[in-house]
Amino acid sequence: MANEESKQINGLNALEANAAYNLANVTKTRPQYGALTPKWLTKFLEFKGLETGIYRVNKVVEGETPLDVLCSQTKKSDIIPAGYVKYETEPREYRLSSISTIININTAIEDLYSSPYDQAQEQLSLAVESLRERQESQLINNDDYGLLKNIAPAQRIQPLNEAPTPDDLDELITKVWKEPSFFLAHPRAIAAFERECTKRGVPPVVANIAGGVFLTWRGIPIVPTDKLLVDGLKNPTAKSGKTNILLIRTGEEKRGVLGLFQAGMKNEHSRGLSVRFRGIDDKGVASYLLSLYCSAAILADDAIAVLEDVEVGEYYDYN
Repeated sequence: MANEESKQINGLNALEANAAYNLANVTKTRPQYGALTPKWLTKFLEFKGLETGIYRVNKVVEGETPLDVLCSQTKKSDIIPAGYVKYETEPREYRLSSISTIININTAIEDLYSSPYDQAQEQLSLAVESLRERQESQLINNDDYGLLKNIAPAQRIQPLNEAPTPDDLDELITKVWKEPSFFLAHPRAIAAFERECTKRGVPPVVANIAGGVFLTWRGIPIVPTDKLLVDGLKNPTAKSGKTNILLIRTGEEKRGVLGLFQAGMKNEHSRGLSVRFRGIDDKGVASYLLSLYCSAAILADDAIAVLEDVEVGEYYDYN
């Protein structure tokens, strides 16, 4: 009684927020997963669907000229050169690898708490995004088919100093000069490159491509990914660190880099990904198996090059 009187005296003769809260509807978001990224690599990379999970890359044995030809306005000989184009006898085969997880959902929870958001769908959605994150990482870092592991020695270069400079990216372009598609770099490496451009007075051009805003160099977009690690980390806290920058040509017609996936699967959810319902156990728990099948192939050595061991911690005083 004394509290009520004191509230009235202090001008608080009104419904309190704590009581009103019990009658209010709360506007909610879907689950927010901070580890998710745009996964630009899988959006920029051209993908090839496979029939049986195996992709054989047949190659011609390289030479200065693959076949002798007669080329002259005035014939010096009536004999046209004869021969054949030699193929590799043991071409490389790429087999899809799987990335899998199982999601368990209590059916009672799904029944009672699926408004406004379906609990099963939200769990599956977050699981799918997690698999896609791992897919992007494996495309770059896998010990068998990862891009970093399969770049030819002649396509690996070192920076002129330590930080990535415009000269270094130009050197990458000389290695992948046949219709290069995009650079790929950690955000810290991109920031380091921007600082080097600022120092030299040659700021990169910004372009809107595929729904995103990207820096470009010589008209080639610089695509960010945190899967090109800095000192082995996606989110380094140290000011300095070493990483790599890739330049990629993609597309089967261009003899470039391809992402691979299994086409036409049963229970296909999206490209290369299946979601199978495994049933409900005697405790009322529903189970789903998510399987993603992926790999990558480099069709020609000059489809990809890497600038190795670039330093991301060079800073300048512009005053």
